[in-house]
Amino acid sequence: MVVEVRRARNLTLIALVIIVLGTIWFLVSGSPQEKSLTLATTTSTQDSGLLDVLVPAFEKETGIKVRVIAVGSGQAMELGKRGDADVLLVHSPQAEQEFVDGGYGVDRKPVMHNVFLIVGPKSDPAGVKGSKDASKAFRTIAESKAKFISRGDDSGTHKKELGLWEKAGVKPQGDWYVESGQGMGDTLLMASELGAYTLTDEATYLSMAPKLQLEVMVQGDKALSNPYSVIAVNPEKHKNVHYKAATQFIKFVTGEKGQSVIASFGRDKFGKSLFIPDAK
Repeated sequence: MVVEVRRARNLTLIALVIIVLGTIWFLVSGSPQEKSLTLATTTSTQDSGLLDVLVPAFEKETGIKVRVIAVGSGQAMELGKRGDADVLLVHSPQAEQEFVDGGYGVDRKPVMHNVFLIVGPKSDPAGVKGSKDASKAFRTIAESKAKFISRGDDSGTHKKELGLWEKAGVKPQGDWYVESGQGMGDTLLMASELGAYTLTDEATYLSMAPKLQLEVMVQGDKALSNPYSVIAVNPEKHKNVHYKAATQFIKFVTGEKGQSVIASFGRDKFGKSLFIPDAK
């Protein structure tokens, strides 16, 4: 009986040791959820090549593997609403605020900005090259019925475009106005093939310029500013999201190392940064 009692006590002690060691390992290494995350972001961050340097830098720094879904900002936020993404990197300020106000996102922070451009064929059939007023240029394109390719995908770029049409007092419709339903890179290729105008972010345009028969027509208007934010999906809405990993991503892209990666991106090839860091 004494032997059995001792054996039981020993087994209990071993079990306690295993539990304590397991708890320590869990606290140190984190749960499996903390070793990966899904980033829903825009096609412009992918097509420009920024993600090719930013994501590996984050993975090296943290050991967290990133699955990237590159879609329009609107689609990225829909993924967040469904809990199919952990963190968003998007550029649609009004929609972002609505996303946060609706309780779907938390910890929204500014990351960077660049600018939008109106580009078009060298022949410039609408005669808008050199204009400093983007909405006026849009109105002129519509009046001339020169072909225009819209993203038409609820992306941040598409929302910016629709805002410019509204400011111009134009409801774009007709054979001259074509919706691609594609990302920025594919839309630029389509505009190039059809000799059409389109609205693009500068980073994607510059990275693809050698493949395109398009020139910058309009730039410099304050209305063409293009800010990007990072947002974690609210864990109170979706218990399955990798919130801790998302906060590490936010900390990285708004921190010194991430902002340095962003600031240096494009300098070697274009002589200037394609995105300007905005985190304070």
